[in-house]
Order: sequence, then structure tokens, then C-alpha cells
Amino acid sequence: MPAADSLPPKQMHTLYADHHGWLCGWLRKKLGCAHHADDLAQDTFLRILGSQQKRPLSDLREPRAYLTTIARGLVIDFFRRSELERAYLADLAALPEALQPSPEQQLEALQMLQLADHLLQQMTAKTRQAWLLSRLDGMMHAEIAAELQVSVPRVRQYLANAAHKAYIARFGAPE
Repeated sequence: MPAADSLPPKQMHTLYADHHGWLCGWLRKKLGCAHHADDLAQDTFLRILGSQQKRPLSDLREPRAYLTTIARGLVIDFFRRSELERAYLADLAALPEALQPSPEQQLEALQMLQLADHLLQQMTAKTRQAWLLSRLDGMMHAEIAAELQVSVPRVRQYLANAAHKAYIARFGAPE
């Protein structure tokens, strides 16, 4: 059942009204920035709206623990994106001014880096490692198999899985 259709508006409103202020305060302590805290609090509630709820929100015995669990994952993603952005901007600053990309090109590159990071985080550890060994180190399938201590067909499976995830992220699921 689609979550947005299945969550009674009153339950969501009650959860939001009772805990939004507390969640913003909790996030402000973690992030040190009220604006980012407000954004992540909203993202937390949007995540709940977009999820498949197995039980009604009114059944939650510890709603703050539930909200904290979701928000903690968003904080981790926030810091990962921030670190990626800092590293990218530091590399850009090291370039001579004549070689620096336009602000539009910088934004596009940053968005691509964030997408790549998101894709890598969604892969299993072995799939991610196989893909990185193939793409960054230029290793052949047999070399990757030896490194990961798996068969060559398994490496092909890992790489096909990585390619499939990238395709879905870029073009959407085939119909």
C-alpha cells in the first residue's frame, strides 16, 4: 500500500505537532546550524511520508526514538555530502584561475559526485570494491576475482549489478 495514501493525516499531524520542535532542537545540537537542522527535520518527516508503514503511527511507543533513528541516517548523509563538497571545492581552489570551471559546471560536477557517492553507498561491500577495482585501478576480472577471493563469474555479477544500479539512477527503472 502506498505510504502517502495509507497514513491518516491526523496521525502525521499529531506526530509532527508533538515532536517537530524537539527534533529541530536535537538536530541543531548535532549540526550547529538552525537552517540545516530545520531542513533535516523536514526531510525526516518527508521520509516517513514516503515510507511503507507497517503499523500506524499512533502505535509508536517511542516516537522520538523512531524520529531520531531516521534523522541520524539523514545526518550521516548530510556530513558525507558536506565532506565530499569540501574536498571537491579544495581541489578546485588548487587549480589555476584560468582552468577553474564556471559555477554551473561546478554545481553539475558536485551533483554528479553526490550521485556517485549515493550509488556506491547502496552497493554491497563486494560489489562496490569490485567496481572500484575495475574502474579506478583498471584491474581485469580475473585480477579482481583473486583480490576478492571469488570466482570470475561472481565478479561479472558484481559489475553487472553495479551497472544496473547506475542505469536505474540515471534513466529510471525500465518499464
